[in-house]
Amino acid sequence: MIRQPFRARTSEELIALLSAVATAILAFIIITTLYFGREIFVPIALAILLSFVLAPLVGVLQRIRMPRGLAVVSVVILAFVLIFAMGSLLATQLTQLAGDLPRYQSTISEKIQSFRETTAGRGTLERASGMLKDLSKELEKPKDAAAGTGSILSPKAPAPLTPVPVEVRQPDPSALESLQSLISPLLHPLATTGIIIIFVIFILLQREDLRNRLIRLAGSHDLQRTTAALDDAAGRLSRLFLIQLLLNGTFGVVIGLGLWLIGIPSAILWGILAAVLRFVPYIGAAIAAAFPLALAVAVDPSWSMLLWTIALFLVVEPIVGHVIEPMVYGHSTGLSPVAVVASATFWTALWGPIGLVLATPLTVCLVVLGRHVERLEFLDVMFGDRPALTPPEIFYQRMLAGDPTEAAEKAEEFLKERSLSSYYDEVALKGLQLAQVDAERGALDDERLTKIRDAVDEFTNNLSDQDDRLPPKLRSTTDAEATSAVESVAEDAPYEDLPVLSKGELPSEWQSEYPVLCVAGRSFLDEAAAIMLGQLSTAHGLAARVEGAEALSTANIFRLETTGVAVVCLIYMDGNGPAHMRYSVRRLRRKLPKATIILGCWMKDMDPAGLELLRDGAKADLVAASLGEAIKLCIEATGIDSHRQPAKQDERSATTAV
Repeated sequence: MIRQPFRARTSEELIALLSAVATAILAFIIITTLYFGREIFVPIALAILLSFVLAPLVGVLQRIRMPRGLAVVSVVILAFVLIFAMGSLLATQLTQLAGDLPRYQSTISEKIQSFRETTAGRGTLERASGMLKDLSKELEKPKDAAAGTGSILSPKAPAPLTPVPVEVRQPDPSALESLQSLISPLLHPLATTGIIIIFVIFILLQREDLRNRLIRLAGSHDLQRTTAALDDAAGRLSRLFLIQLLLNGTFGVVIGLGLWLIGIPSAILWGILAAVLRFVPYIGAAIAAAFPLALAVAVDPSWSMLLWTIALFLVVEPIVGHVIEPMVYGHSTGLSPVAVVASATFWTALWGPIGLVLATPLTVCLVVLGRHVERLEFLDVMFGDRPALTPPEIFYQRMLAGDPTEAAEKAEEFLKERSLSSYYDEVALKGLQLAQVDAERGALDDERLTKIRDAVDEFTNNLSDQDDRLPPKLRSTTDAEATSAVESVAEDAPYEDLPVLSKGELPSEWQSEYPVLCVAGRSFLDEAAAIMLGQLSTAHGLAARVEGAEALSTANIFRLETTGVAVVCLIYMDGNGPAHMRYSVRRLRRKLPKATIILGCWMKDMDPAGLELLRDGAKADLVAASLGEAIKLCIEATGIDSHRQPAKQDERSATTAV
């Protein structure tokens, strides 16, 4: 009986290890297949991506009553006519550029010479270069010339033999050989293009059949979910690729026109190159700019053309990348920056330059699959731009690591949009609830619980200068605007607009140094939650003092300092000890017979009926399910309306100050 759990755990670990090994072997097989089968997979990948781009156009033609087959063939023919026209234009531009290159040699030589003349005198590097050139000339001299008088001392030395020139001539090629030499370089591109055309046509024609087969592979047991996932993925990818094509094409047109106005030769070539390379994230535009910049140096004897070209790229690229793209489809493609670089490296190593261009679209496809297919969720986690951890998980992890500074930085970002009470309820409290789950299953020992408590204490100190008002962007000067600002926040934040009180407007019994006492129920996590409530209460103008769970013991309860305490908040993160709650409330009632006792039960997924049962069993005055609700009850205990509007609150505070 004792060894059975050990054998069960060993079997699970063995199964997990075998699964990991099988996954690694499968990944190796897939990568190897992609590498050695790139001649087949590259055309298929291009065809799939082109089908995503052309599918909306086919849909438009079908909506105007054009037959499906005719619409597909028309769109494919039009697309490849444009591609071939662009290719011929590129070939013409390259031929013209190659013919003009010798003319630019003199300009480059003059610029190098002028650059040398700008330096003062002959530097050390230039003298070293000249010395090396002289030394190389000496080493290249014939042996007889280097020997000097050696030939006079040796008159009988044989004369060097004169080589006899030999010319080898190949027979004139036959007509068949000439035709073969002409066609062979074109066979591979033509074959690849033909494969792409055929695949694009069949993918567009058989789109529904392919969709049904994918549904069968993904799982036909949940047709609604699978169909919605595929439709969403296809729609998103089609829009993304089509918009990217339009934006990058527009970028290429603007760059081409700008270079033509500047006077850069072959401006059409560089515009097309800029449009294509812009599919490569981060570095594509820089690579596209390198070629016209080098040509500007070679063409213009002065430096003005170079400066204008630099200015063109520095103006157009930020406008397209940081203004137009975010307005059209968001700031990013859904990929993390690390994933973009890693995918570009991976696909380039597999498929060469074409892999670099296809890296982002292919990785976007993988991320979309990861978001909709449960078995492929790891792809979204690895490559997607969505946070791998939720804000509560990040908070809990930072508390475990003893790093409250990073958690405070995340909190300050949150506070730019929401209030402090919303952060504590939606992030920090849920993070402590995750810790409570781990504590209940025995994953946290006392040392780690103490570390979490201490980290929370430091975290609240870092936020001690934060009040609990709405962010400045949501504050208004009129009641109507204030109401609109409050209503614009999330519906699950009912305590977003609680008033911040001043000491002068509090009743006389609340004028003590600490009118609020926050007491932990019985654990370090309860104390951490009490520390957060104390900081939030102080931020609302109700100064609070925090006591640990040991203050509730029979020996310590009589020594507890309670002077001026009007409200006691007793905090529990778990509801497994109703008897402990009852005895704690009884001891506090004996010590503070006139104080209001609020029971804070901040368990995960606790319903209102269960909370009321705990309050009734503990004989507490009030019960709160969150920090925001506890603050609301404390404010109402003072007799002040907790729904007071921020504008009225500021006016009253100013009057009190005067």
